[in-house]
Amino acid sequence: MNLPNYFLADLPAEATLNASIIGDACHALKRNRDLYLSGRTTQGIITNLSHLAENWLDPDDPFRRLACQLGPEATGFSSATLTRGLDAFFSQLTDDNLRALLQRELGHVHRLDQFVPTAGDHKTQHTALATGPRLLVHITAGNLPSPTLMSMVLGLLAHSGQFVKCASGAGLLPRLFAHSLYAIEPKLGACLEVAEWKGGRLDLENALFAEADCVTATGSDETLTEIRRHLPSGVRFFAYGHRVSFGFIAHEVLSSHGARKIAAHAAADVAAWNQLGCLSPHLFYVEQGGVASPALFAELLATELAKREEAEPRGNITPAEAAAIASRRAMYELRAAASSDTSQWQSRDSTAWTVVYEADSRFQLSCLNRFIYVKSVNNLPETLHVAEAVRGKVSTVGLAAPATRAEHLATELARWGVTRICPIGQMQNPPLTWRHDGRPGLADLVTWSDWEQ
Repeated sequence: MNLPNYFLADLPAEATLNASIIGDACHALKRNRDLYLSGRTTQGIITNLSHLAENWLDPDDPFRRLACQLGPEATGFSSATLTRGLDAFFSQLTDDNLRALLQRELGHVHRLDQFVPTAGDHKTQHTALATGPRLLVHITAGNLPSPTLMSMVLGLLAHSGQFVKCASGAGLLPRLFAHSLYAIEPKLGACLEVAEWKGGRLDLENALFAEADCVTATGSDETLTEIRRHLPSGVRFFAYGHRVSFGFIAHEVLSSHGARKIAAHAAADVAAWNQLGCLSPHLFYVEQGGVASPALFAELLATELAKREEAEPRGNITPAEAAAIASRRAMYELRAAASSDTSQWQSRDSTAWTVVYEADSRFQLSCLNRFIYVKSVNNLPETLHVAEAVRGKVSTVGLAAPATRAEHLATELARWGVTRICPIGQMQNPPLTWRHDGRPGLADLVTWSDWEQ
């Protein structure tokens, strides 16, 4: 399947981008947004998005086939990992879920179409209309496709023209998404631009920022600081920096059967997108006192990761990533030989997966690519104490606990600063209405007009 040259990302590798091309693309996006998107009904956009999602969930869809065919080489993810991740994302884009997102964040599904009162506004004769940015720019990271695709969905719901700047080599899936939208509704597709270049091209980025009304960016804290420094005054900026995640397993759920079930769910969290996202666990804290000990849980997790590798191979990684895993394994092999407080399980003849158990509860960052720690703790207060170094940087905690304790544990986690708590097994699969880093993704983008009658 040959894609037509609708987007800058479709240009051949030898093509040269310059500030004039970027400026012209932004002007075209603003014009197309005014002509084709600004006056379109929100329900019409929802219908297009849900139709697009249905297509992507069809194994015979040409864009999905192309993603599975070209994706492993372009992204490093195996076809099975890509398939699972894309299914998880597009299965969320239903009419009901998109309407629920608008209702939750804007108070009414039609708030972007017309002045609408909320229940409390009827008495005061106040109504409000939400308006998205005329030109919304996304600066995306290169590791996972789902956040970029979600940013594009939110921009469409906000009735915004969008310029999606991908990291070098990371444009395949956003590009296919844009083409699939163009195939359903060309006028909507014309309100999107996708391009990719290596970071640091200030000539291109300054031309882009000069035209933007709002910029979202995902990346390291250093990258976000640099972007902020170059934005013109008056351009709104929403930054999503580096975050980490972990799991907590209460002792009551660690029966023989329960421990195996939770280990399988935990393996799904480790394998999803090869543990490379901010929602992926670096480690699981396992509370002492269960039928299955923390060390036994680590062994069960190793068994489940071995099964997962057969069904959903990790795929290729860079030599540097493989070397980091090998080095970390060697260190823990020495520790395990010297003390029963450390154990390690690993894939045979490959770096595909690794489980390290430690009695030492101090928070430890993983080297990722399915390298996971299991730590023994007495309780949640100890967990929060030893994780103090990453306080304020924790995105998600996967929780396995009985109903009698779950709310109390979730409350403690929330008050400590965790912005998302979910069941283990769902860490990399947030609902559409998830508040990214504790902020509403759609409501952040809009500005409000209040009408007092």
